[in-house]
Amino acid sequence: MTLLRAAAVVMLCLLLAACAGAPERPATLRQALFGLSERASARLLEQPVWQRPTADIVLLLAEPEIEARLHIDGQRFSESFTRSLLAQPDSPQVLNWTPEMGETGMLDNQWLLESQLVADGPLLRLTDRELLPYQLTVTLRRPGEPLVQWEAHLQGALDVTAL
Repeated sequence: MTLLRAAAVVMLCLLLAACAGAPERPATLRQALFGLSERASARLLEQPVWQRPTADIVLLLAEPEIEARLHIDGQRFSESFTRSLLAQPDSPQVLNWTPEMGETGMLDNQWLLESQLVADGPLLRLTDRELLPYQLTVTLRRPGEPLVQWEAHLQGALDVTAL
């Protein structure tokens, strides 16, 4: 019986040690997308175009337009962008939006956030990796109105091995 107890204690200690270990590093693509999303989120919230407190604002995040050459899943990008917006110190509320939801009958605290990610040049070959330049365009407008109220362009390069 004491041998069984000793084995149980050892197993419990091993289990607790495994749980307390360092978390697994996030995937490189996840890091790249989150870094890109953080830059876009920070730029959006630097000088907001709305008059209300940011906490009262609802951003309707449209499905992003992503160039196929980048091999980035739109849903994955949207998730990263949503997380980065919600992680900002004074974050707005964020909801996924689809065209089927319509643009009429929206509240005055709602803004439609659209994004387009395209390759912005040829592949750059370095000694240890390959980089693909990109441009992210983020626009903000009122639902139902074609006039863009705010727009930002962010450039950079993604590590192709992460994609």
